[in-house]
This record gives sequence, C-alpha cells and structure tokens, in this order.
Amino acid sequence: MEPAEMNAIPNGKGYEAGEETTATAMKSQSEDATQDLVSNSTENASTERTAGSVEANLVESLAEFLSNVDDKKTPHFTDFEGKTSFGMSVFNLGNAIMGSGILGLAYAMANTGIVLFVILLTAVAGLSSYSIHLLLKSSGVVGIRAYEQLGFRAFGTPGKMAAGIAITLQNIGAMSSYLYIVKYEFPLVIQAFLRTDNPSGEWYLNGNYLVIIISCSVILPLALMKQLGYLGYTSGFSLSCMVFFLIAVIYKKFHVPCPFVEFAHNRTMGFNTSVAADPGGVQMTPEDDPACTPRLFNLNSQTAYTVPILAFAFVCHPEVLPIYTELRNPTKTKMQHVSNISICVMYVMYFLAALFGYLTFNDNVEAELLHTYSRIDPYDNLILCVRLAVLTAVTLTVPIVLFPVRRAIQQLFFQNKTFWWPRHIAIAVSLLSLINLLVIFAPNILGIFGIIGATSAPCLIFIFPAVFYIRIVPEEEEPMRSVPKILAACFALLGVLFMTMSLGFIIIDWTSGNSKGNSGH
Repeated sequence: MEPAEMNAIPNGKGYEAGEETTATAMKSQSEDATQDLVSNSTENASTERTAGSVEANLVESLAEFLSNVDDKKTPHFTDFEGKTSFGMSVFNLGNAIMGSGILGLAYAMANTGIVLFVILLTAVAGLSSYSIHLLLKSSGVVGIRAYEQLGFRAFGTPGKMAAGIAITLQNIGAMSSYLYIVKYEFPLVIQAFLRTDNPSGEWYLNGNYLVIIISCSVILPLALMKQLGYLGYTSGFSLSCMVFFLIAVIYKKFHVPCPFVEFAHNRTMGFNTSVAADPGGVQMTPEDDPACTPRLFNLNSQTAYTVPILAFAFVCHPEVLPIYTELRNPTKTKMQHVSNISICVMYVMYFLAALFGYLTFNDNVEAELLHTYSRIDPYDNLILCVRLAVLTAVTLTVPIVLFPVRRAIQQLFFQNKTFWWPRHIAIAVSLLSLINLLVIFAPNILGIFGIIGATSAPCLIFIFPAVFYIRIVPEEEEPMRSVPKILAACFALLGVLFMTMSLGFIIIDWTSGNSKGNSGH
C-alpha cells in the first residue's frame, strides 16, 4: 500500500460535524507515523499491508478516544453559547420572579394568617427550586435548552404543544397583570402630581390610553432586543425599584394608624384616629380593636386564592432555560446557583412586604396593596414615589416575560426558520396588542392571579418538569423505581392535586357570590 493510500484513511471527510479538530490532529499524527513506517520499511508487500492496517486501526481508535474525551468535557447543546454574566443572569431571573405578585401577598397573608402564610411561602419556594433542578437535569441529559423541545423529546408533538401553550398562557397572564397595574396606578400618580381633586375626563388620566402609550414607547423597544441578556441592566434597575417599595412598606407600618381613616372622610370630618368606639359606646384603643389584631391562622372563603397567588408569584420556569442559554460558561450547577439565589432573595422580599403590609392594615388590606395606601392620602410624597417605583419595575419586567412567549411561538410554528427581523418584530407587536386588549377588558387583578395561577402555573412548576424528567432521563441511569423518579412522580401528582383543588375552590367561591373577584374590589 502506498503512503498516500494510508493517509486517506484517517484524513478522510467521513467524520461528522464537530469532529474536524480531532480529524486534523489525527492527520498530523498519521503523517508522522507514516514517515517513520516508510523510512524503516524492510518488510515485503504483505507485511506493509499488515502494518498499514494496524496503523489505520490505531489512528481510528485514538480519534474515537479523543472524541469521547471531548464529548465528556463539553456538552453539545443545540443552541449558541451565551455571554451573559452570573450577576446579570440573577437580575434577569429575579426580575422574572418579582412582579405584580408582591402586591397581593399582604392580602394573601390576611386570609391565611402569618404562620400558615410562612409555611405555604416556604413550601412553594422550595418546590420551585426543586422543579428547576428537574428542568436542568433533563436539559443536561439531552443537550436541549428549550422548554418546548424538552416536551417534544419526552412526548413528541403533543408534549411540545402543551409546553408552548402553557408558557404562552402563563406569561400572557403575567404581562396582563403588570399592565393592569400601569392602567390602574398611573392615572392616580399623574392626578396626585397635578393635585387634581376632581378630574374632568382628561385623556392623560385615562388608564387605557396610558397603557397603550407605555407599551409603544417603553415596552416595545425593549421587547425588540435580539437577546435576553441585553436586559440585565434594566432588570437590575427594576429590582432596585422594588427594594425601594419594600423599604417604604416597612416605614409606613410605623406611621399609619390602625384603624386608618379614609382620606376624604378625614378631610371633611377631621376625626381623631387615636381612640375608637365599639357599637356599645365603650371607648377602646387601637390595640384593643379586633380589626387591628394580626392573626396567626385564618381560614375563610378567600383562602382559596392564596395558593394560586403564591404559585403565580414564584413562577419563573419559562425564563429559566432562555437565561440558561445565554449564561456565560453554562453548567447545570452554575444555573442552579443562579436560580437558588434569585428565589432566596425574592422569598425574603416577599415575606417582608407581606408581613409589614398586613401588619399595617390587617383585615382591611386589599387585593392590591397600593390601592390601600392611596385611600389614606393620595398626595403623600412617599406613596407617590412608591407608585412611580412600582410602575417602573413592572413595566421593565414585561419585556423579560415576553421573550419566552415569542420563543414558544417560534418553536411551535417557525422551528426550522433562521432569525428574521420582520417576524421577530411582528410577534412582539401582536403579543403586546393582545395583552393591551386583555388589560382594557380585565375585570380585576385578583381574577387574573387566581385563574392563571390555578391552571398554567401548576403545569410549569410541578407537572411538566416532573414528567419530562421521568421520560427523558434514561432508565440505565435512573430506573423507574429509583428514588429520584419516584419523587418526581409524586411531584407531578402534587401538581395535579393542586390544580384541581385551586380551580374547585375558585369556582365554588365565584358561584357563592362571596368572591372579591366578583365584587370588583
């Protein structure tokens, strides 16, 4: 065999994509080895063919070994390598978790009591972290960092459609709740800034117009960013605004009397709020007023809304894999640290905001905490700044939540298409238009929290991560009766139970006519 023929074996182009570097290295090694064989060749033609065969097998074995070592070092994900830092990823995921849900947690605590609320909040936070672990484990096994593609790998097209629809419904509900706050609070901020006591229908005090203006001027330009990592700075600023909100809530606890007096009533009557009288005419201090006594445990018809509100507040799972995609030097452990830090920080902020908001108003707290503050004094400078901070925070959260919805639509309908700016822009414009219509006709924020949290949130937090994990992780690695898969199965059943109970409670509450969602408060 000629030397050229021997070189053709290891240097041929029969290698698959991703092995070109290994093939090049083998080419150099093969040429050196061939030169040694030629210079030292003293055998006959049969011996030369045998040596060539041995050399070819040796080179192929060495190439296969190096390829396997390379595969073990670097997982071959199906998407690009990200460049977003660890801190920016924490900001983005924290911003995805933090949203309008924090405004309803004081109301949730009022309907569960402090102790039961802490138990539920801790349980939901822990379960959310565990479900992210299941998602990351499944993603690492198959090398896919797209929620919809995990569904496809587990159950084919039905799994892909279910994941895409759940993400779309969940995030549309989240964006609707954020823009509902803009619609409701922004007119009050402008009215307080202008000191307008009796508005006469000015267009700039119409929440519907303001939502459209903010969507076009602020949200749409940010939503048109090509990559999610670009929003890390706006996410950091959004979280800073919510920290300011938390500080204000704690401060107001020590400056708002209980029971508080309505602003209009206080202006016209000038009542002294330090002493109240019960129906029997006996005077009592605020400390003796039952309405000002916090409860450790409390169960009523509104308790049915508590778990959906908490589940909605901790849903960040549609954003986990996109953030993982753009993380610099991504590993499962690194992304799990990003998730755990984000969840822990949000847990602390949620608990403090709920606790001090509840201790400020007790049973008088409303489903939307900022509305309760505005009833005391809509012209309070601190409250005005808090409103602006919350409006800024929720507005900057909308683009973060919109990214997974657009990605889900692209995975469902344009999977094999390359990036195209007209399609990228058209999806964002269509989504914002739909959300604006929902916000204009939504009855109240509690209805959004309850329905969306009771349906899509259990799927994204409990059911999908568990069943994807069971189907994707091979039985050779973890048998069906292994502890991890048994826990995952129980986790999925918990999600089904949670969804059934939450929807049942909400339906019963609505039909009984006692729901605040129906009363419009």
